[in-house]
Amino acid sequence: MGTPAFAAYILKQLFNSSYKIEAVVTVPDKPAGRGLTLSPSAVKQTALELCIPILQPESLKDKNFIQQLSSYQADLFVVVAFRKLPAEVWQLPPRGTINIHASLLPNYRGAAPINWVLINGEKHTGVTLFFIDEHIDSGKIISFREVSIPPKCNAGMLHDMLMHVGASLLLETLPHIEQNDVEPIDQSSFIIPSEEIKTAPKITPALCKIDWTQKVEKISNLIFGLSPYPAAYTNLVHVTDHKTVQFKIFDVDLIDGKHETKPGTLITDKRNYLYIACDGGLIQVNECQFEGKKRMQIKDFLNGFKDIDQWIVC
Repeated sequence: MGTPAFAAYILKQLFNSSYKIEAVVTVPDKPAGRGLTLSPSAVKQTALELCIPILQPESLKDKNFIQQLSSYQADLFVVVAFRKLPAEVWQLPPRGTINIHASLLPNYRGAAPINWVLINGEKHTGVTLFFIDEHIDSGKIISFREVSIPPKCNAGMLHDMLMHVGASLLLETLPHIEQNDVEPIDQSSFIIPSEEIKTAPKITPALCKIDWTQKVEKISNLIFGLSPYPAAYTNLVHVTDHKTVQFKIFDVDLIDGKHETKPGTLITDKRNYLYIACDGGLIQVNECQFEGKKRMQIKDFLNGFKDIDQWIVC
């Protein structure tokens, strides 16, 4: 049961193993693109390639869906990046229903763990395999694997790292589940009373707008945590005609150091570099996207955007 590319990759690795996949459950096709053409999820596309039966219920509580799901008599359900399951579903298989979550639980429960570990400047994260219960990401932990986050790692890079780690951890753990050789651990055992549990809620448009009065490290973390999608941005306004456009930023270097330049000030030679002032330093923009244009390196952007000195951050 899953939807995005993260889940599709794990589906393919499972298919290539010794386990039989009875069916795949994913979301109904959704309108996408300018023509709003119905498009299948990444998991459905992979299931079609592998000729695996596909279920796409509008409601997970639909009686016909649950009846069909029961008819497969699957030993185990594997969930990766999917909707919250009702008890009628996750209680069906005799071996239980397991979930692969892209964080070290109990920290970063929620929809966007990959983004939030980077936004918060974490140095380590990982993947957790757990049994689903009635709450979100709160079930007993079966196994986990920690990974170090390399410098300048963005959300896309971390996604791919954890996707591979998750598939490997699942394939290593399944034989132990099959042989009843697991001792699930309650997540409360991993909670340190003096430390706050960090969460991973959905990414909102408001979060993506950069506040240049913040510390340089925090701004850099936000940019990498939202790159390549949905991307952190700032608004630029033309000083003459007052046209406002969105300016997305994907890759940066940070330059520490005190200065008296107003936060949000653009500093550029109009050929090779673009710095933006913030608290405690400068953000050096390396890759960006001007509204209505393609994503590009900063030198290419400045070469085609000769009047950058006529724009200011708003």
